[in-house]
Amino acid sequence: MGTSTAYGGPGGGTPLVPSWLGDAGGGGALAAPPGDGAGPDGQPPADSTAPPAPPNRPPIPKTADPQRFSGARNSFTRFAGSGGSDRASLGRAVSRYVSTSAGGSRQAAQRMGASRGAGARLLGFLADAQARGVREALRALDLESLAGRPITEIFVGLADYVCPGAGTVDEGIAREAYIETIVELASEGLTDLTTFTPDQMQTVFELYATHAIEARICNDIGTKAVTMPTDAQAAHRVEQQLRDFIRGGVSDALTRARAETPNLTPERIQGFVDAVYESAFAILQTLGEAEANQ
Repeated sequence: MGTSTAYGGPGGGTPLVPSWLGDAGGGGALAAPPGDGAGPDGQPPADSTAPPAPPNRPPIPKTADPQRFSGARNSFTRFAGSGGSDRASLGRAVSRYVSTSAGGSRQAAQRMGASRGAGARLLGFLADAQARGVREALRALDLESLAGRPITEIFVGLADYVCPGAGTVDEGIAREAYIETIVELASEGLTDLTTFTPDQMQTVFELYATHAIEARICNDIGTKAVTMPTDAQAAHRVEQQLRDFIRGGVSDALTRARAETPNLTPERIQGFVDAVYESAFAILQTLGEAEANQ
């Protein structure tokens, strides 16, 4: 969809949340504690026949159901085939993605690893720019030369800070969502960073999270496995309706999060972003189920 990094979907049998998608570090083999053996140095004698202790490794994630994407993919195929008119299939596709494909809103949010980090850095910069001024916020990142430039140039210059990697699908989704956000700034009336209000900050993050979730869903269900309408206008309607549906859920999640965390300090930003993603997926599941039952 759009410039998202779409591919044919997971091949099946992969864990719901890959082991590399978190903050946990890998564990290597641990050295044996001294004093456990009978040798002069407290270690087992060299000629001991006892087998060595196995290395202490992190547990292998459970293998997920290889068919977990099929329900969401089939429903999305029906929605795409209708040219955007079958809203029940759209709702069913999104709700099945969250509940079955991703394993619930919490695990769906965990799959947004790079996008959650990028969203927090983006929101952190916007909050700093509002608190101390754009020039000072840019100076803190060694980007003071961007001060006074048009907003799109500033955001392009921030790309490597907001999205530092692009080597994995997850990182590619985060970067593509950021690029899509830059493209939409002008159409949303976001032209002067120096006069941003809290509502405009929310709009930028809302755009970013919407594009990131859309790209995650499309990559997971495999848009190459979905037959899109040959008519360009119908294909655009399909894409736009999916995006609008997701944005509605993100907007509701942001409204809730702002009510619960009115003062967004730097220490609270990552938790705020994580809560928005999890809440957005929960809302999307509920909205999807309601749409499917109409």
